[in-house]
Amino acid sequence: MSVRKRTIIFARNDKVNMSVPQRGVTNPEELEHAPGRERENLEGWIPELASGEEIRAALEKAFDFRGDVTLTLKSGEKIEGYIFDRRSGLSLADSVVRLYPKSGNQKISVSYADIAALAFTGRDTAAGKSWEAWMKKYNEKKAAGEKNIGLRPEALE
Repeated sequence: MSVRKRTIIFARNDKVNMSVPQRGVTNPEELEHAPGRERENLEGWIPELASGEEIRAALEKAFDFRGDVTLTLKSGEKIEGYIFDRRSGLSLADSVVRLYPKSGNQKISVSYADIAALAFTGRDTAAGKSWEAWMKKYNEKKAAGEKNIGLRPEALE
């Protein structure tokens, strides 16, 4: 019994999608590569929140930040925690940010309109942990003659 290979090509929107061998590319370095998004170092940053647009932009960055932030409310109360969600409405009063407070285990929702100040007070837990950074450290250890080099998690604080 003979097995016949079939090549299937899917066309979408006048584009042809082919597998890697069909493209004639065998070296993965020759494939199209989109670089990862560069991350700003936000640790310690205290953005100015003068306008509604500045509040929205700062809270978007706080949502992408992988560390704790401190919100100072217009009432004077301070809440430190990790922002895990935000819901943007038509106005600041309709928009909320949700966070896990550093003390306690209850999720808290805070209206954008109630926020007087925002500070990026925690450590960005993923800073410097790109694949490229890991490979650089790995190659340095390998060049130094270390053995049993592998992926190991960092100790938690």
